[in-house]
Amino acid sequence: MGFLTFAVLCSSSLLTIIDPVAAAPLFVAITSGQDEAARRRTAVRACLVAGALLTIFAAAGAAIFGLFGITIDAFRIAGGILFFTMAMPMLTGRAAPHAPADVAHGGDDPAIVPLGMPIIAGPGAISTVMVLMGQADGIAQVVALHVAIVVTVAVTAGALWLAPVLLRRLGGSGIALVTRVLGLIMCVIGIQFVIDGVRPVVIELIRASRG
Repeated sequence: MGFLTFAVLCSSSLLTIIDPVAAAPLFVAITSGQDEAARRRTAVRACLVAGALLTIFAAAGAAIFGLFGITIDAFRIAGGILFFTMAMPMLTGRAAPHAPADVAHGGDDPAIVPLGMPIIAGPGAISTVMVLMGQADGIAQVVALHVAIVVTVAVTAGALWLAPVLLRRLGGSGIALVTRVLGLIMCVIGIQFVIDGVRPVVIELIRASRG
């Protein structure tokens, strides 16, 4: 497989897993307390964080997981729990997920969690780059994978940058409705992550019990 073919394979795989179009409305809901300029800065930081994480896990993911005894299934479960806890305030409308003041005063930065990880660089994307790195045959294909990561992150950044346009058209009531709907979606995604992580563990326990 040549450089270009492998790069297309990597890019298509990552774009499908990350799904920038689906990430954009989640980005709008999570950054509902920020103005347009702050949203764009958050989008850039989130994509840089995600790109760095994907690059690190592509290069040393197996070693990192092995060092700490972590499995992809455990990572999926952790990501699911994180999604669920972030979704509940959105679903109930008790509070916006984050506000600019939180960042300014040293609070949690939504660009890192949950945008950078696990919305963009989630368990699926991380496991994908680890598998693709394992399939890479020679330095050219390794470079192709890293090019694909850059392209995917750039496309995702573009989708997030365009998200405020949607926000302006929705209005206050529309944003409140979308926030609750997306909170429900995030909650379901989180539960599905947990199910995907627990299923192999349960299957392995059943197999072990049968000897």
